[in-house]
Amino acid sequence: MDAPALPASATPTGTPGATPATGHHAAQPHRLASQLGIRLPILQAPMAGSQDHRLAVAVAQAGGLGAIPAAMLGPDALRAELTAFRQQAPGAPVNVNFFCHTPPGPQPEAMSRWLHTLQPYFQAHGIDPASLPAGPGRQPFSPEMADVLLDFRPEVVSFHFGLPAPALLARVRAWGARILASATTVDEGLWLQAQGVDAVIAQGLEAGGHRGHFLSDDLSQQMGTLALVPQLVQALQVPVIAAGGIATPAAVAAALALGASAVQVGTAYLLCPEATTSQLHRAALQSDAARHTALTRLFSGRPARGIVNRLMRELGPMHEAAPPFPLATAALAPLRAAAEQQGLSDFSPLWSGQSAGLCRPMPAQDLTRWLASH
Repeated sequence: MDAPALPASATPTGTPGATPATGHHAAQPHRLASQLGIRLPILQAPMAGSQDHRLAVAVAQAGGLGAIPAAMLGPDALRAELTAFRQQAPGAPVNVNFFCHTPPGPQPEAMSRWLHTLQPYFQAHGIDPASLPAGPGRQPFSPEMADVLLDFRPEVVSFHFGLPAPALLARVRAWGARILASATTVDEGLWLQAQGVDAVIAQGLEAGGHRGHFLSDDLSQQMGTLALVPQLVQALQVPVIAAGGIATPAAVAAALALGASAVQVGTAYLLCPEATTSQLHRAALQSDAARHTALTRLFSGRPARGIVNRLMRELGPMHEAAPPFPLATAALAPLRAAAEQQGLSDFSPLWSGQSAGLCRPMPAQDLTRWLASH
């Protein structure tokens, strides 16, 4: 997407040298939880492709904030998910999450290079590239999705890769939804605050899945959670939610000690029975392979952290032939299906943060309560 300009009003508002956990941030854990309508400062990260409403319901029933990822859903599917959540967790708040990327136009040359790069794999599996499905695979927030939300009025709506157009954002604000958005740098946090978000999710470099950066594609600007959280806390007046590498009560306590008002947890929830994580993905998360994760653009065209597998090893995780997000996905679909039928995850995106070695399978309600037991 085009990087929005940092507004002049987006200047640091914290006091240089101040202790992050003091001042207006000291009481924020209770205040933010109250604003979000939850008892525990635990947010379940939205994980498109690895969960549905069942995980969100379980987290909500334990007192945390469950999330429904909508990036891979159409309007009818989102309506079904929200209907099921409201039926199974009546009265509980829910976070509905959207991507805010700008879909690329036709990319025939880029797609041709990508198919040429994958040709040896197609040939080995007897796949005709001409038969490949088309389509982006992931959609940004749209007026049609806003229409669906209006019927359910979710208490929280969150965004990744920036924010939607002002008119769309105004529609979400109209029914009083709390708005959260991901930041991977201090500049992104300041920009989001200037747009009026209610809280900023500090996505550290340890986090699994897609990086939420939107002001710059320069990965050297990305920080780890322990560095990013206190700098955002110092710079912002809105609450900060820590994300990335958090999988234990001790990590939750550390994030709160740095001034975070809550935490968002993803990888640990992938092992819950309520998640739709595939058996191959679950096995990888519990194996020694999970110790080696890397940022890769092979599976979607945008940097995302996952467990290193065959495709990443052989092509290199950041191979330049992968077309712009989210166009890389479609060409890999038949390769992924063929390999998974053989019990192999050679072409599967095994999204994972760097904390997988600390994660253990348990019901989502138990995990949510355990994380908050610091």
